[in-house]
Amino acid sequence: MLTTALHTLRTRWAAFTGSFVALALGVALLAVSGLALAATLDAPDRKPERFAAAPVVVRGQDTLRVPTASGERTQELARPRAVPGAVVARLKRLGTVVEDRSFPVRVRGGGHGPGELVGHPWSTAAFAPYRIDAGRAPRAADEVVVTGGWAAPGERVRTDLGTLRVVGTVPGRGFEDAVFFTDARAARLAPVGVQVAVDAEVSAVRKAVRDAVRDSVPGSAGVRVLAGDDRRYADADPDRDREALTGLNALFGTAGGVTAFVSVFVVASTFAFAVDRRRREFGLLRTAGATPGQLRRTVLAEALGVGVLASAAGCVLGAYAAPHLAARVVEEGLAPAWFAIGDHTWPYHAAFWTGLVVALCGATAAAWRAGRTGPVEALREASVDTRAMTRGRWVCGAGLLLTALVTLVLALADDPGDLLHRKTYVSRPMPLIAAAALLAPVVVRPTARLLTWLPARLPGATGLLARENTVAGVRRTAAVAAPVLVTVALTGSLLGAVATLDGAKAAEVRERTAAAFVVTAPSGAGFDAATVDRLRAVPGARLSPTSSSAVYVLEDGVALIRSDARAVAAPERLTATTRLPLAAGKVSDLDDHSIIVNEEWEEHTVGRRVRVWLGDGTLKTLRIAAVMHTGTGDNGVYVTAANAAGAPVDRVDVALADGADADTVAAGLRGVVASAGGRVASGDDWAEAASAESGGTTRTGLFLVLGIALLYTGISVVNTMLTATSDRVRDLTVLRLTGATDAQVLRLLAVESLTVAAVGTLLGLLVAGLNLAGMGAALHLLAVPATPVVPWAAVATTAAACAALTVAASLTSATLLIRRRAVVRE
Repeated sequence: MLTTALHTLRTRWAAFTGSFVALALGVALLAVSGLALAATLDAPDRKPERFAAAPVVVRGQDTLRVPTASGERTQELARPRAVPGAVVARLKRLGTVVEDRSFPVRVRGGGHGPGELVGHPWSTAAFAPYRIDAGRAPRAADEVVVTGGWAAPGERVRTDLGTLRVVGTVPGRGFEDAVFFTDARAARLAPVGVQVAVDAEVSAVRKAVRDAVRDSVPGSAGVRVLAGDDRRYADADPDRDREALTGLNALFGTAGGVTAFVSVFVVASTFAFAVDRRRREFGLLRTAGATPGQLRRTVLAEALGVGVLASAAGCVLGAYAAPHLAARVVEEGLAPAWFAIGDHTWPYHAAFWTGLVVALCGATAAAWRAGRTGPVEALREASVDTRAMTRGRWVCGAGLLLTALVTLVLALADDPGDLLHRKTYVSRPMPLIAAAALLAPVVVRPTARLLTWLPARLPGATGLLARENTVAGVRRTAAVAAPVLVTVALTGSLLGAVATLDGAKAAEVRERTAAAFVVTAPSGAGFDAATVDRLRAVPGARLSPTSSSAVYVLEDGVALIRSDARAVAAPERLTATTRLPLAAGKVSDLDDHSIIVNEEWEEHTVGRRVRVWLGDGTLKTLRIAAVMHTGTGDNGVYVTAANAAGAPVDRVDVALADGADADTVAAGLRGVVASAGGRVASGDDWAEAASAESGGTTRTGLFLVLGIALLYTGISVVNTMLTATSDRVRDLTVLRLTGATDAQVLRLLAVESLTVAAVGTLLGLLVAGLNLAGMGAALHLLAVPATPVVPWAAVATTAAACAALTVAASLTSATLLIRRRAVVRE
């Protein structure tokens, strides 16, 4: 049988080309994914940046630590605490202490947008270290030193902090665009700093902090001493590399999962169709004495040969492609600048053996069907598929369909919010797509008859012949329609899920916003008390100032959960500007001793008390005043400003007083916040901006997934159409003998191909519609005012591409056959 398998591979190489290419590309992508994952696991620790030359940095409590029965649980505090004054006094006895302060600076009319510049005291510049390369250090309140060379000494720069005079420059170090003020001016702009640099021995600093904790100095328990590489935790966003790599892992993990799914699908479909076309060949072997087991081993041996060759080729291709892909993701900003592929070998082993297993798994069903071929098949002359569905196909298809539907119902009943998560809406369509592909032969005939009802009644025989050929060759139609189904279903399901979720979030924000105007502070900043007072003085404006914060709650005794919070300065005015999606309770009951939670909380009964940690780590017990619906997951919690100490007002919702003119109020608001860099937007404009689309990583991942699916569709369609058309030599000959011209034959094949593509598109739309209906039901259960969104433009583009591939492959193979026969006749 091995000799027979090798001979078959050599003589029927065209029939196995699709499987070979699909497997090779799949293994290549798996190798690339594995190499990228290995590179992220070996990620170097980020070195200190701003404090690379500082002996020691002492940082106030920035982490909440809660002991549980399963160990200590930690969360990063939303509002880190400053180093206590008593601790700073002890540190000053050891050496020079420099308090660090950071605050955003916005340049007006310059090349930098809001939040791109960060201000610091000049005394901290030496810790990077920054060195003056032109000019001098700042001495007056309006003097600054800048990095990056975007301004020269002597220039005046208009900012949200007033007009500043550049008196010096320092070379940029790549991690920030800094503006250095005098220490006194920086202290006025940022009164609270969370860390200090100490010029002293590390051991002495550690002892001073331990002594402060031992002496029960208030606030000293969470103070950290950072030395060596730990000084990187004093930099802004020290975990940004880890977050980027997590997103990168999700991107390649999703791509790898879809690759494995689609490659198994393509290989299984290709082998199944090839075995079906070889019924007479297997019948002859059975007549010659071959046993069913020998036929099965032959098919598996063929799959093994294709798998070995394709997996080896895929590993070579992956080794070549991985460095280029790594460079590309760095260019796109999806990975840190240092990200590069290492010299690991385990990804190649994993990819190779996975490809081999995929090849064997994809051929198993075909091998079983080949073993059931009887000797009588050698006598078959008809090409009509009388039994397109086997018992195993019925069982697998029905089982997958039932599994998909049951898990959907259970998810809706237990946790509808889980259907809105990216991992769920990417993976959930897979079983339903596989079920639809397995059961496709059942609906091919009625679907094809429906789609060709009108063409079959038009003058001429093309429409009628196309319908009958499509219906008669059910297996051929299903084999070509299946990859189209996969691609259209994935396009509709994935892009539709993202569009639906974006629309739901936008609807939520619009539904909750009752303000005429929303005033927002620059990114990373807030409004001071004087600015808020001036906003209150604007005639006709009724203000509801709020701050960003967080609260933490321990659920089930083991999970420390963070919830984003809005701290309300005036609870009595909240209802005038915000419509909260309440499930129970009243907004008016919110006070300094209560909290508004959502239904995701373990405890969400109005009147009950919950123990929470505030944004600065303070432990409090608050009464539940009201409960909001879960929504899409962005419904946080609401507390009063008293429970968000130190959080600056970063948003002011404004309602209009009776008889107030909207344009006049807007002009007054803009006049107040212009100097502070704030932005005034109408409620509708703010809601639209607040409900932005998914991030770049999500979009890149989805387009990568859809690109893989479309690529595999092309491979499968071209391979199947080439095989199917070459097996129809007798049909084409009969048509020519009855008087059909070459053009008429090609037109018939084009109509058949379009019909098959239409069948796959329709089935894919049904699958996508069912997936989106599940998401719509989840949104309804979560009380979100939104409906499923079908990405018609993307689906139409995908369907058109699939149809073009199908027609092109069919016409190309038919043209080659016609020319070959013409040469033979000559």
